[in-house]
Amino acid sequence: MSAVLGLLSRRRERSRTRAPWKQPLAALGFGLIALWSLAAVFAPQFAPADPLAQKSALFEAPSAAHWFGTDELGRDVLSRVLYGARISLPLAVLLVLAALILGSALGAIAGFFGGWLDGLIMRGADLVFAFPGIILAMAVTAALGPQLRNAVLAVVIVSWPSYARLARGLILSARSAQYVVASRLLGASALRALVVDIRPNVAGPVLVMAALDVGNAVLLLSGLSFLGLGAQPPTPEWGAMVAAGAQNFDKWWIGLFPGLAILTVVLAFNFVGDTLRDTLDPRTARAIRD
Repeated sequence: MSAVLGLLSRRRERSRTRAPWKQPLAALGFGLIALWSLAAVFAPQFAPADPLAQKSALFEAPSAAHWFGTDELGRDVLSRVLYGARISLPLAVLLVLAALILGSALGAIAGFFGGWLDGLIMRGADLVFAFPGIILAMAVTAALGPQLRNAVLAVVIVSWPSYARLARGLILSARSAQYVVASRLLGASALRALVVDIRPNVAGPVLVMAALDVGNAVLLLSGLSFLGLGAQPPTPEWGAMVAAGAQNFDKWWIGLFPGLAILTVVLAFNFVGDTLRDTLDPRTARAIRD
């Protein structure tokens, strides 16, 4: 009887643990990410026209023929928005992964070994933090040249210190835990202690930050393209399309629809990041269950 009661209790606990994922904002976030992922993968099938083709009338307002209208060169805005998802989404995810790997590795080294390595890595992070992110990204991109590849590199340079600082703080609190000390006394190497013993306790907060940073990465990439430092014409990129809309402000549809695409993607990843935080943080998850 006690075993049955224990099993039922564990099942109830698991169902409560899944409760944060059933929140409306979480479902909305995952739904938007799924829709934009499908749009990026199947853009050639969904797009009504070639995003670079200049075959229609200039500045045609939204209609049955062109749902999002046409731009200053007669290109279909809907097609360009769909193809823009193939640029903004994959690049944002890739640069966040690159910043996560680089920053977490450096932060882990700094937190676990300490000494001069800690000082060197953290002073480098402080140097990056000394400048506003968008200003530093603009400076790096301008120095390397206005290209989308250089914009991605600039955002990685701006983003890695956040992961390094977070990983360092978590490892500083975990390295003196009894299970880590016991593992080292039993002969485990420093690398094994980091990967096997400490990593599971650090991964949760780092993943939450990564989920939230995808939206910030989309904003930074779009901002650099808006300023002419990222994607170059005729690449169908959302930030560059918003810049074209700003130059033709009376043609509201040119900048509105790529701006809405940026807004929905950023909101979606923020909703997902909040849900991850609520699920992985025991105190927040317990408050939601209660």
